[in-house]
Amino acid sequence: MSRTDVTARTAVTAAPAQRAVLTTEVWLRIPSAAPGVLRVRPLTGEATASYVQRLAPAYRLTLPQLLDGAGITLTGHGTLPTAELHLSPAACHHLAALTRIPLPHLTRALPRLALNDDAHHTSAAAHWKRLEAAQQPVRACTLCTRHRSQNATDTAWVHPAPHRLVCPRHHQAAPDPRLTSTVRTWSVPELVAAHHAHRRLLRHPRAATAWTAARAITTRWYDHQQHLTHRWHNRLTRLCAANAHLATTGSASPALLTRDLVIYPETVTLARALATHTGRPHRDTGKALNLIAHRFGLPRLASNANDPLRVFLTHTGH
Repeated sequence: MSRTDVTARTAVTAAPAQRAVLTTEVWLRIPSAAPGVLRVRPLTGEATASYVQRLAPAYRLTLPQLLDGAGITLTGHGTLPTAELHLSPAACHHLAALTRIPLPHLTRALPRLALNDDAHHTSAAAHWKRLEAAQQPVRACTLCTRHRSQNATDTAWVHPAPHRLVCPRHHQAAPDPRLTSTVRTWSVPELVAAHHAHRRLLRHPRAATAWTAARAITTRWYDHQQHLTHRWHNRLTRLCAANAHLATTGSASPALLTRDLVIYPETVTLARALATHTGRPHRDTGKALNLIAHRFGLPRLASNANDPLRVFLTHTGH
């Protein structure tokens, strides 16, 4: 809604005798739906640009038109997932007013909304900023997106927390920003089991540090074809069979695009073991390795002084 519309509405209130004429003029200038009438809920962890791009079509507007109508000045150009829309503090308040979602609630849903470098700006401004590869969002579950978009679109981009890698309800995942379509995971049911185990892990006070260490270790195992190669190759084969588009993504191989999915069950298993392991360094390393091998369903882990798990157990107090 523009300032002209707001001024005209004020004039209507101040001059009741001219109400019929002015009201007609005002509504000729107002879009088909006034701000806040159409409720579009953000996805958890959604990129700011993704949410605004889903909001605009609900009002039959482009993104620049929507921001202009909300009194936000847009500069620059960008495209998801390689760029994000940064809003000044004033623009954040304008967006909250437009959506009729309290700003604290909106900030919790949109993790990048408050992470901007425009704190010194008093005007309502937005600009596109290029993202590093590690900061780029991934495709959200298409069915969850449709539900939150009044069936207007199935495209959204999110910054998922590690325990939200998989949508257990709709069996979809997008582990890499280079994927333009989600990966169907129904052929790998152990991913849903890992998702539930990961959520239980979050209750442990050492969950975050254990997850970081476990992911680094399993990623190295995967890249160097250690310990679980046969199991991971089988899982990759099943994912590729159910997702033909993985072979047509020219920027990277399916093995790289799906790596986080392929190693996810074992990463969760290892993180749970590291979070609960209370052995002393040096003395209990062999015992801990045998316990972890058992949790993986392996008779043992190959002995290697440079193995990342052995190094981690030896040099930490886990």
